Amino acid sequence: MDLKNTTKLKPMINPLLLITSVFSCLAVYLFVTAPPQLPEASTTSVDARPIDVANMFNAMNAISDVTRRIYTSRIVGAGKEAGLAFGEDWAEPTIDKGPLPALFARMIAARMETKPAPLGLYLGSDEPINKSNLFTGAQADGFTQLKLNQSQLFLTSAEAGFVAMYPDIASAKPCVTCHNEHPDSPKTDWKMNDVMGATTWTYPNKLLGSAEYLDITDAFYAAIQEAYQIYLIKTAEFNTPITITDEWPEKGKLTLPNSATFMAAIKAESAATVLKHLVLNPSASFDNSTSLRP
Repeated sequence: MDLKNTTKLKPMINPLLLITSVFSCLAVYLFVTAPPQLPEASTTSVDARPIDVANMFNAMNAISDVTRRIYTSRIVGAGKEAGLAFGEDWAEPTIDKGPLPALFARMIAARMETKPAPLGLYLGSDEPINKSNLFTGAQADGFTQLKLNQSQLFLTSAEAGFVAMYPDIASAKPCVTCHNEHPDSPKTDWKMNDVMGATTWTYPNKLLGSAEYLDITDAFYAAIQEAYQIYLIKTAEFNTPITITDEWPEKGKLTLPNSATFMAAIKAESAATVLKHLVLNPSASFDNSTSLRP
């Protein structure tokens, strides 16, 4: 047989072997070069972006200030011109009145106590109408310092954890008039812009996560709405019907805003501050805080 003129046979490649080889190489490549797996949501720490408790206090107190200002001026002040009445005995079954601003603030604090968030709220003064709101001991010392500086005061306490006190400034005429004319008031010469008392906040931890911050904000808004709703429910017992709508009281209009309208006004005025302390996270003030004596 003449092998010189014989055509050389090309080796045949097994397609299955080729595919197996390619996938084997690809597996090695991916194993060596693949990026690390992203952590599951459940393993991500809520404190990945910690927020100092001082910033949370500042935000909650801003909400409180807005609430008290709106309630005092647009509910109590305007309500009196419309024919509504407010007093300490408002909760009595046969009394057609609403809560005074200080009592409304205490209602909010009481509703906040029912929430899971360990945020404490207390309103006090060195010359309160209600003696149960009298500052004593370490709180009285802190309030004395607060009145001198007329600015927020950050403290630490072995019992309460982190404490923030904010001055309650006489910024609404109805508050000044009510305190000066009240028969049980120990002081009857209050003036606009006087420091009438302080709002005190407590929280056990120095740092909290953004989700916790938002949960506390939602809880406080809910406490405000629940307190206002209690007042609206009481008006259903009044001898003179009160219209509950999306309008505010004014002279000649005996009406009250529903809870949704009331809360919308509060959130509109406080949202910017809440967002600022969440996103910008301003510098904390507890580094130079004072320790409260037992």
